[in-house]
Amino acid sequence: MLADTPPKPADAEAVNPLLVEVTRGNQVESRHRAAVAVVDTAGKLVLAAGDTDRPVYARSAIKSLQAIALVESGAADAYDLSPPELALACASHSGEPRHVEAVTAWLQRLGLSVADLECGPQLPGYEPALMKLLADGGQATPAHNNCSGKHSGFLTLARHLGAPTGGYVNYEHPVQQRILGVLEGMTGLDLGAAPRGIDGCGIPVIGIPLGNVALAMARLGAPDDQSEARQSACARLRQAVAAHPFMVAGSGRFDTRVMELTGEKAFLKTGAEGVYCAAFPELGLGAAIKVDDGAGRAAEILMARLLARFEILSEDQAAQLGGLFTTPVLNRASHSVGEIRPAAQIAF
Repeated sequence: MLADTPPKPADAEAVNPLLVEVTRGNQVESRHRAAVAVVDTAGKLVLAAGDTDRPVYARSAIKSLQAIALVESGAADAYDLSPPELALACASHSGEPRHVEAVTAWLQRLGLSVADLECGPQLPGYEPALMKLLADGGQATPAHNNCSGKHSGFLTLARHLGAPTGGYVNYEHPVQQRILGVLEGMTGLDLGAAPRGIDGCGIPVIGIPLGNVALAMARLGAPDDQSEARQSACARLRQAVAAHPFMVAGSGRFDTRVMELTGEKAFLKTGAEGVYCAAFPELGLGAAIKVDDGAGRAAEILMARLLARFEILSEDQAAQLGGLFTTPVLNRASHSVGEIRPAAQIAF
């Protein structure tokens, strides 16, 4: 620091703790601060790091909560949705052929097409699928969008409610208002005046304190204090995801790889900007993570740490998966040159 550098002003907000570090050689090259909340169904914080009261946009990490409206409304039964389709409604998939074909067939059954999806086109996230699409002269469509399953669920709910299918992404649309009601019930909050923005796929995002996001996930796993219809909806979604984890993410993805081993013991879901959520139904716990700088690589390390801390995933299972508690940093020649790991001072 230069001698004449003025002192920095104190931060107005509490600084979240350093929880993940990235090494290159024998030096720490990057550091990630984050907040973590693990909450039981009564709203008690079981484990916490950082500011768990600060509102966050949970992004795609709460697609399962949004999908509750699809099931408890009767729309899933009215349109005979299969377990793989229910899993897709909770997904941030990689745009692989199985995902795209399932979405396309689902829409056709509704009397709709890919053109009715308002999530926008996106190239496949799975590189072999991307290379094949381009080699075949194809173009990205909204069906390739990682959120196309969720949006197909929204269109199904719109059909069931007798609401317009156009504009279903708008905050005022009956679909989004129904979902807002579910979020309020699951988080225990009135969200009418909560911070609001627009997600990457065009739907509203609502600012919710991290601890309340974790509470909602706990209730997803153990919804005993919810209505019978909601209890049934949560159970169906958990079962669908556990039976079809590929549909939730895809080849080689963290969520899919873990849930292939854990089954209904854990429901994991990543979200943009360093958010990760989970339900641990057998323990009656929900977890929510927000990495300050939005790094998904850090959120995965922290979720793996929670899976170990609560004995959802054993060290042997992690080894079977190729190791999840630390992740190698690879150079372009695929040589390991460092690692992404929990920080030395992590408290859990």
